[in-house]
Amino acid sequence: MREERVFFMAGNVKIEGLYGASGGERGVVITHPHPQMGGSMSNNVVEALVEGYSNKGFSTLRFNFRGVGRSGGFYDNGNGEQDDVMGAFAFLRERKKSDIVLAGYSFGAWIIAKVLTHQDQFSDVVLISPPIDFVDFDFSGLEGRIGLIICGDRDQFCPLEKLKGIVNSIKCQFSVVQGTDHFYWGREGGIVEYLDGYLKL
Repeated sequence: MREERVFFMAGNVKIEGLYGASGGERGVVITHPHPQMGGSMSNNVVEALVEGYSNKGFSTLRFNFRGVGRSGGFYDNGNGEQDDVMGAFAFLRERKKSDIVLAGYSFGAWIIAKVLTHQDQFSDVVLISPPIDFVDFDFSGLEGRIGLIICGDRDQFCPLEKLKGIVNSIKCQFSVVQGTDHFYWGREGGIVEYLDGYLKL
């Protein structure tokens, strides 16, 4: 899928994104890992999510959180970043997408979980490697709100046994990519494969 560089507003902050347009009403907002650790919309896992969703006919919007790349503003410790997600959501709505999904990796998964505590207009949510041992990750009140979580079997920030307990409590689907840690180098295809199977259900 061809992507075009776009800009949209999150409050008074201009955010840079890449938009892959597809027909139909389905769209996905894709969020990247930690801005202060080199995370950006060019991340390998983000690109795997773009591939997986575009294969299924979704319009995709990945973007740089505030303070990253050509996005304005500054890192805001997970607060202003929630506005970035909602700005991306509004961008898709303006392009007549009415069936909008959120998909986030690592820090991006944390931001999405925070957004879910006060927003409910998303048709589905997919989280990749939520860093439950790295940030204060609160899943309370999210039962039935998350469709799928994917994690590597060697993830150093997302211990499998701890995550399994969370998955059971919030009642979502769960897939494990074998032979990979938090960063999925060389195992990105596992994400695409599990996402493909999930979206066929």
